[in-house]
Amino acid sequence: MSGFPSPAPLGAVAVAGRRAVLAFGAATLALAACGNGVGGRGPERLDARVDATRDFLFARYPGTRDLAARAQGVLIMPLVTEAGLWFGGAYGRGALRIGGATVDYYSATRASFGPQIGAQQYGSALFFMTAEALAQFRASDGWAAGADVRYAFPDGGGSLGVETTTELAPVIGIVFGQSGLIVGASLAGVKYTRIVP
Repeated sequence: MSGFPSPAPLGAVAVAGRRAVLAFGAATLALAACGNGVGGRGPERLDARVDATRDFLFARYPGTRDLAARAQGVLIMPLVTEAGLWFGGAYGRGALRIGGATVDYYSATRASFGPQIGAQQYGSALFFMTAEALAQFRASDGWAAGADVRYAFPDGGGSLGVETTTELAPVIGIVFGQSGLIVGASLAGVKYTRIVP
């Protein structure tokens, strides 16, 4: 008999390996929970970004102030980042305001496939013009922007008049970038999900 310890049975090695993996997974989840924003300043930061975006829209496109006053609720996404190389995706976070107060936070995501390369960033606002449209949005587990969204664009003077969209639209969308509104842009396929920032 040598002075070396006998090797552990294979079953014991497998159990020890599983325990190590489980411990690593638990530690990873614990660290992730530390940064999930609960009890942190995530909502405060996101609300500040939403305020700045709202103020930009009201100043640059005066018609948005009137839309917000007539809307049942407004979802403002300050920044959505979209990138792709054949497979593409977009992600952003924002807040739903009713009567000027934040009632919920949402993420916006979109996945796409096809000839595409590059990246862009933009902001968006959804104006829910009817109580029914707002209720459907809030009741959904993952509301997707579809054909019922009408898009508003500025006239030559930069204002949004009633002639730029339909008064009967349940949801009016605005997509804007650093250089102004993105004409022809669409939020089709963007999925909105309630989050805790």
